Amino acid sequence: MRCPYCGHGEDRVVDSRELAAASQIRRRRECTACARRFTTYERIEEVPALVVKRDGRREPYDRGKVLAGLLRACEKRPVSLQELEASAEAVEAALSRKDEREISSEEIGHILMERLRELDQVAYVRFASVYRRFEDVDQFLVELRKLRPRRRRKEQ
Repeated sequence: MRCPYCGHGEDRVVDSRELAAASQIRRRRECTACARRFTTYERIEEVPALVVKRDGRREPYDRGKVLAGLLRACEKRPVSLQELEASAEAVEAALSRKDEREISSEEIGHILMERLRELDQVAYVRFASVYRRFEDVDQFLVELRKLRPRRRRKEQ
């Protein structure tokens, strides 16, 4: 590690702390030449996961895209950011359980729909309309009918 101030190649670690559920380590370092302190972050290098799209294309998994879709579905709904983060983590957990580093966009959509069904039914229908590519009102009605029996059971 080179000092960002003087470029010297030797330093000593003053403090280390785990961050983000022990997936990252923050280290405070002090240069042995100029005695200035700087911070470095260390994390496990992961093999990038790929998402297999409906048309067969592959693109890198992007947690930001997952969260953006969830945020759009939950706009003006009483769903906390922590619940959305937990949903994104459910996708990542499913990916980590797989031997291969690929996951289909259908699998991601299915995981998120199951989570949204429990969190907020309006957000669930919004998400389903994009995920399942609803083209008319009848498709919305079919999805809403699936939700109604669940609600009656909960009320009884």
